[in-house]
Amino acid sequence: MRSPTVRPAPDPPASPAPAAVRITLNGLPVEIACPDERILLDLLRDDLDLTGTKRGCDLGTCGCCAVLVDGRPTLSCLTLAHLVNGRAITTIEGVAPPQGLSALQRAFVDHGATQCGFCTPGFLVTATSLLQEKPHPTRPEIVDAISGNLCRCTGYTKIIEAIEAAAGERG
Repeated sequence: MRSPTVRPAPDPPASPAPAAVRITLNGLPVEIACPDERILLDLLRDDLDLTGTKRGCDLGTCGCCAVLVDGRPTLSCLTLAHLVNGRAITTIEGVAPPQGLSALQRAFVDHGATQCGFCTPGFLVTATSLLQEKPHPTRPEIVDAISGNLCRCTGYTKIIEAIEAAAGERG
């Protein structure tokens, strides 16, 4: 009986180059290579160095990673980056006007709504969307809008009051 011939395994097929993702990021066009399995949070933080969006639970339960996709709050830890191809993304870095803070950011500071600050970007992004959609939301509408965001420091009173104050500045 002949012994089997041992041959080296063939080289694996070359992986295709990652597809490019084209987005409008904080108002600017961006094109970046992105593997299909890359989540938006990692694309923003690791590839584009926008670290204001926080990694919290990686399960979609805390809201720390919220960004706006075409103006709607979206959990970047649950969103594959290639699914936002061609869309407008706004991170916490894009919420502030070129000079200084937005009225909402100022209200968070003035009302002590930031505490440790880890959840603040997610709250600010979510509240920005709310105020764009409803410039004068009721307290129950505010509570409903931020219900997907968790804060372990403040309770929610100061955050709600800050959003109310920012809405009041809109006249």
